Amino acid sequence: MPRLAANLSMMFNEVPFLDRFERAAKAGFTAVEYLFPYEFLAPDIAARLKANGLAQVLFNGPPGNWAAGERGLAAIPGREAEFREGFSRALDYAAALGCPRVHVMAGILPPGVAHLTAASVYAANLAWAGEQAGRAGVKVLLEPINHHDMPGYFLNTTRQAAEIIAGIGGENIALQFDIYHCQITEGDVTRRMAALLPLIAHMQIADVPERHEPGTGEIGWEFVFKRIDALGYSGYVGCEYRPAGETEAGLGWRARFGI
Repeated sequence: MPRLAANLSMMFNEVPFLDRFERAAKAGFTAVEYLFPYEFLAPDIAARLKANGLAQVLFNGPPGNWAAGERGLAAIPGREAEFREGFSRALDYAAALGCPRVHVMAGILPPGVAHLTAASVYAANLAWAGEQAGRAGVKVLLEPINHHDMPGYFLNTTRQAAEIIAGIGGENIALQFDIYHCQITEGDVTRRMAALLPLIAHMQIADVPERHEPGTGEIGWEFVFKRIDALGYSGYVGCEYRPAGETEAGLGWRARFGI
C-alpha cells in the first residue's frame, strides 16, 4: 500500500498554510510535502509537524522570483551564486524540519540561451548540490515537468532526468517521478516506472487532464496503484493534486482504490 503525503500547497487551501498541518493529520495523513517553506520560520513549521505527528518528506529549493514567472535557477547561466545561496538555505530548512529530500527546480530558459550551455550549468550546479546534500544526509531530487503546464522548462522527460543522474553519478541525486507530468509528456507510465525504479526516491500523483484527485480523469489508477505495490516501491507518494472541490470531500478516492 503506497505511503501517502498530503501536498499542503494544493490541498486544504480552505485554511491558512500553518493550519493545513492539523487538517492533513485529521484526514488521516502521516506525512506532508509542499512547494516552499521560506515565507515561514522553520521553528514554526517544525512545531506544527510535531504537534500533529507528521513527517516532512519533501519541499522545493528556492525557485528564484516565482511571482515574475521564474521556476528554478539550476540550469540558468549567470545565476549560479544565487542558486548556491538558495540551496544552502534549503538545506538549513531541511535540517530544521527533518526533511530528507529537496527538489531542485531546473528553471525556464531565458531567450537565446543554448540548450548545451544550460545543460552544462545544470550539471555543475547539481554536482555541487549533491555534494552539499550528501554531507547533510539529504537527497537532491529532479522532477521532469511537462511543457503544457510550464512552457520552456528545461527538464521535460524521465529519460532526460535519468541521463543527467547517470552523468553526475553519486547516491545523492535521484528522480522525483510525477505520474501526472509523465502521462502528459511521455505516457507508458507504469513501464517507465518499472524501468526507472532504482532511481526513484519520491512519487507524486494527480489525474489528467485537470490535475484533480485520482479517479477524475483518464489514468487507470487501480492498475497504477497495484503496480506500485508489485514493484516494491517503499517511498512516499505525494498527493500533488488540486481538489475538484472541498479537500476532505474529495478524499474518497483513497478507499475506492484501497489505500
